[in-house]
Amino acid sequence: MQTFKKEERLSRKKIVDQLFSEGKSFVVFPYRIVWMSYDLETNYPAQVLINVSKKKFKRAVDRNLIKRRTREAYRRNKESWYKFLEGNNFKCAFALLYISTEIASYKAIEEKIILSLQRLQSEYEKDIK
Repeated sequence: MQTFKKEERLSRKKIVDQLFSEGKSFVVFPYRIVWMSYDLETNYPAQVLINVSKKKFKRAVDRNLIKRRTREAYRRNKESWYKFLEGNNFKCAFALLYISTEIASYKAIEEKIILSLQRLQSEYEKDIK
């Protein structure tokens, strides 16, 4: 299950626009997570958008490094999140927005991704009740 295929990436402009206009958000520094329930037309229970601001990181190599680390951390730790979504028959679209001005180590990013997914699960549970 440790793959990250194209179908797991959020890329449809209509969904992205709706996510940022109607979605709920919270912060687990250095990430701002924007999420919403959405009936995705894919075999995966969640689609994710990963963004690093060009305003904060002028060099593309820095932005790409952070995105690569984020994707890898998400890929390795998404299994429990997927099990939760599939067990409750939910579909989710969410964005991971990197808001720090410093480049974090992979270990720090992985810890924050795990916390973000746990918080996302608890937010989902609160929203359903």
